[in-house]
Amino acid sequence: MRILLTNDDGIEAEGLECLERIARTLSDDVWVCAPAVEQSGKGRGITLTEPLRVNRLGEKRFAVTGTPTDCVVLAVNDLMPERPDLVLSGVNRGHNVGEDCSYSGTVAGALQGMAFGIRSIALSQSLERFHEEVTAHWETAETFGPAIISRLLERPWGNGVVMNVNFPNRAPDQVEEIEVTRQGFRDIGEMHAVRRTDLRGRDYYWMSFRGTKQVHPEGTDLRAMDDGKISVTPLHIDLTHMPSVNDLKGVLGGAPPKAVVGA
Repeated sequence: MRILLTNDDGIEAEGLECLERIARTLSDDVWVCAPAVEQSGKGRGITLTEPLRVNRLGEKRFAVTGTPTDCVVLAVNDLMPERPDLVLSGVNRGHNVGEDCSYSGTVAGALQGMAFGIRSIALSQSLERFHEEVTAHWETAETFGPAIISRLLERPWGNGVVMNVNFPNRAPDQVEEIEVTRQGFRDIGEMHAVRRTDLRGRDYYWMSFRGTKQVHPEGTDLRAMDDGKISVTPLHIDLTHMPSVNDLKGVLGGAPPKAVVGA
């Protein structure tokens, strides 16, 4: 099995080292193509307005001046002699659950693999809090990752599906359960901008999260992290809301309208 690894924390990230160890328990044909610098929160962004530079760091290891999506596109189409059988993205420093999935570079790397028709898995390790001095329990992802991946690969997947695996902020001997979950949603007020002032008296902003404690519904990826469980969520990219499609067909269909309602 040929495995391609990517991430959004960058080529030098601890989580990528963890992912390499996980991958090498499954195969000896492991390729790495990751951003040269951190690309967290870039989602499915691709680089269109400037060239991409590739630095070959080893026979099967590349750093790219672009996003996780860029990395997967380049690896599959240009850098690898043959397409991979599996794309693994991560292991992210911090979980990717709830609405994180829509802007996560980690999930985006897996989504691009899926777009190429390659089975793809995003993996993330939850943190107590997102701070430079906090060390993630990489040993938790490394302990359970190989067996989870192998079991996922034994099952058929639907077209357009990626698997999003999140490991809780616990040591391996404290993790007692794994749960197949659905994507949850936080209070939208969690995200905000912190205003600061530079040395010239001009305002600038840092995007941030308030981190307030919430009670999340049972069965969601957010609740699984709260309860110290491993979360496995099948995701897909189809954003169509079918109930609205069916509802709108009653008022919009056939010849396009010309009269303004109520005029």
